Amino acid sequence: MDSVLLHGEAEGYIQSLEKMAMREMGSPRWFRQHEYIEKLNMQAILNASANQEEFIKDLFVSLGKIPTLVHAMILTEVWKHKVFPIIGKLQDFKPKSTFLLYMVIHHEATIINLLETIMYHKESSEAAGDSVLDLLDYCHRKLTLLAGRSVSGQIPTEDRITHAQLLSLSVLSRMLCTHNMPCVLVQLVENCPWNRGTLEKYTEGKWRTVRPEDQLKLSKHDGQVWMTLLNLLLKPDCQRKYDFNSFNKTQLLKLRGFLTDVVIDQLPNLLDLRHFLSQLTVTDPAAPKKDLILEQVPEIWNNIVTENSSKWKAIAKYQVTHVFNPSESELREQASRLAQTYNLDVLENLIPDKPKCGACGRVGAKRCSRCQGEWYCNRECQVKHWPKHKPACKLMEEAIEKLQEELNISS
Repeated sequence: MDSVLLHGEAEGYIQSLEKMAMREMGSPRWFRQHEYIEKLNMQAILNASANQEEFIKDLFVSLGKIPTLVHAMILTEVWKHKVFPIIGKLQDFKPKSTFLLYMVIHHEATIINLLETIMYHKESSEAAGDSVLDLLDYCHRKLTLLAGRSVSGQIPTEDRITHAQLLSLSVLSRMLCTHNMPCVLVQLVENCPWNRGTLEKYTEGKWRTVRPEDQLKLSKHDGQVWMTLLNLLLKPDCQRKYDFNSFNKTQLLKLRGFLTDVVIDQLPNLLDLRHFLSQLTVTDPAAPKKDLILEQVPEIWNNIVTENSSKWKAIAKYQVTHVFNPSESELREQASRLAQTYNLDVLENLIPDKPKCGACGRVGAKRCSRCQGEWYCNRECQVKHWPKHKPACKLMEEAIEKLQEELNISS
C-alpha cells in the first residue's frame, strides 16, 4: 500500500504545528500548515484501515500536539461564525476564485477527521488534557444543531463516546449535567435526521435510495448514537453523576419504543440498555450528591472570541484585501501544491467500500462520463436516474470548466 508520509516526515510536520491567530486564516503560513494536516490525516487513515502501526497517533500523543489540533478546529469554527458572514456581505469583494475560501472552510472537516482517527485510543484522550472540555463543547454544539434541524437534506454529524471511565469529573459533569447529552441523543433517535422519508438514507456523504430489504437495517449513524447512549447510561460513574429526574426519565423512556427485536439483533449489546430502561420504569434512582467541586471550564472558544471581539470587521477587510484575492500565479502555485498533496493512487486506498450505484445502491461498475462523480451498475440504472442527476451533473461540469479557466490549465 502506498504511503503519504514516512515516520520522520510526520514527526517534523507534527512538531511544526502551531496555534494560529484569527488574522492568519488563509495566509501562506496557514496554507502550509493545512497541507501538513491533510497529509497527516491521510496517513493516519491509511494506517488505521490497514491495521498498521498508528505512528501518527503516537507522535501526536508524545509531542503533545492534540490541544493544538483542537485549537485549530475551534478557530476555524469561530471564523465561520464571525468573519465569513461579514466577508460574504462586502460588496467590493469580487475574487477571481473562491478556491482559498473553500479550503479554509474545508480545514475544519479535515481536523475533525484526523481527531476522529487518533482519539479512538484512550491514550489520546489522556494526552488531550484540558482541551477535552473544548472538544466536548464542540461536539455538543454540532449535535444540538443537528437535533434542531427540521429541514431535510442537511448533512449529519456522528458522535461516539468511549473511555468514559477515564474522563475527569469536570468532563463527566459537563457532559451529563451541563449539556444533558443523553437527552440530546434521544432527540437524534426520535428525529433521525440522516433518514429522509422511508426510502432515503444519508450514507457515505450523500443521500442514497434504500432497497426495500435494507429499510430496517441500522446505518452507521444509528449505531453511533445507540453505542453512545449505551456508554453514557450504563457506566457506573455516569449513573452516579446523572440526575434521573422526572423530565430526564420521561425522555429516556422514549427509547423503549425504538429498541425492537430487529434493532437488538443488529446490536446485541443494546439488550442491556433495554433491561436498564425496564428497571427505570419501576424505580426512581437516587439523585446525585451535590458535592462541592471546582469545575474546569473550556477556554479555547472564549479566549478566541474575547481576543477578537472588536476586530471581526477589521479582520474580514484585511483578509479580503490581502488573503482571499490571490493573483493567478499564486493560485497556480497553490493548486500545484495541493495536487501533490492529493495523490490519486493514495486516495483510492482511503475509500473503504466500493462505489455504489446512484440509482439502486448496488456496487457501481461505471461512472458518469460527464461529471465523473456518480456511479452506476448498468446502463439501465443510469438512464433511469438521469432526470434526477442531470442538474447536479451540469453544475459539476460547469464548476470544473470554471476552475480550469481560473487556473489557466491547458489540456
